[in-house]
Amino acid sequence: MAASASLPLVGQAPASAATGSTVGELNLVLSTTSVTYGWQRAEVWNDTDPTWPAAHYLPTGRDDQTGQPEQLFGSPQPPSSEFILFQAPGAITNSGPPVLLVMGAGDSVTREYADPNLDGAYTCGTAICPTTGLMQYLAGDGYRVFALDFANIQGNNFAWAQTISDALQVVRSATSTSSVDLVAWSKGAFAARMYVSSVAPSWGRPYDGDVAKLVLIGNPNGGLDYTFAHGTEADPQIYPQCGGSLNGPSPSQSYMCYGVVYTEPNLSIDSAYWTGQRQMLARWDSTYGVDETQNTWYTTYYGGTGYTSTSDGIQYAIDHGSLVSTIQQAGIPASVPTYLLCGGAPTIPGFYNENRGPSDGVVFVASCEDTAGITNLATVELFSGYNHLMLGWEPTAESAIARWLSL
Repeated sequence: MAASASLPLVGQAPASAATGSTVGELNLVLSTTSVTYGWQRAEVWNDTDPTWPAAHYLPTGRDDQTGQPEQLFGSPQPPSSEFILFQAPGAITNSGPPVLLVMGAGDSVTREYADPNLDGAYTCGTAICPTTGLMQYLAGDGYRVFALDFANIQGNNFAWAQTISDALQVVRSATSTSSVDLVAWSKGAFAARMYVSSVAPSWGRPYDGDVAKLVLIGNPNGGLDYTFAHGTEADPQIYPQCGGSLNGPSPSQSYMCYGVVYTEPNLSIDSAYWTGQRQMLARWDSTYGVDETQNTWYTTYYGGTGYTSTSDGIQYAIDHGSLVSTIQQAGIPASVPTYLLCGGAPTIPGFYNENRGPSDGVVFVASCEDTAGITNLATVELFSGYNHLMLGWEPTAESAIARWLSL
């Protein structure tokens, strides 16, 4: 279980230390100011709950931690009970409300919110990527900004939601506040909504009433079926036998590369490695159809063996793990004003964009704007010129988020 509000202020930790000291049931593993990309401090915390499930890392290493997160965790495959909590300049000393930024899938809070140019041109959704982001924008406005990196960048959303709860506990203690503004992107937004809706595992905790405002960026509130809807177009980028290394799930159990059929159950969205992606699935074929231009589109979506692949189909995957309807039925409490920020440009460079209906390249506009289960809807704002990767750093979006947080 999480530590109580009696946690010591993290801002009082030494400049660089591996403490090993346990506070309640949250253990501070590392606190350091030796961080880059504009952060002031980073702390590694571990939830000592013995029932916390193990993380699932692909044997190929494609979802391992790298760079600064790997250095901070001290491992490319940290346990799922660990997380990094970054502090922006002024996180402790600014006078504004505390804000927790949450990462999306296969990414990091640094690339998303602090340095969108971290991985170079086009990785932020455009050819020219800025070197500062929402973190610097909000910190400059006087907010006390923290940010959360998960151990497993494609992890189970139950674990992600519980980690958000842990991070909120630390931020509340650090800022001596009872609640925190929660801003989350994509898969992280899905997990944030799970936590606030008390969609928790048997070993976890329900919502603790500690979120002042909830900002969901590019969230598939109504789910998404992208993995299945475009046939096997992504499989050559995923299957190593085809030269693929993409860190994303395949809709297939087997695929043909250069005339040879290969079976890769670990890469299928039905495997334990992709539980977090399976939890976000919902069917959109009755609204937008299926992409019939792609190879084996019918058997990929509906199940069966096609010319180059075998798939159990989307309904099988939904029946074995989707949480979309569960979250909607659970509902967000009326005490939490919820803001939806959505994109409307299916123009992500180098990506097979979601083209069956209005989308941000990944998530349908109709899914992002789906308000089912949102009791206190503060606003829905559509940025028609932004794709999924631009939503958290584009200046107009930053301004909108800052405006909502100031209300």
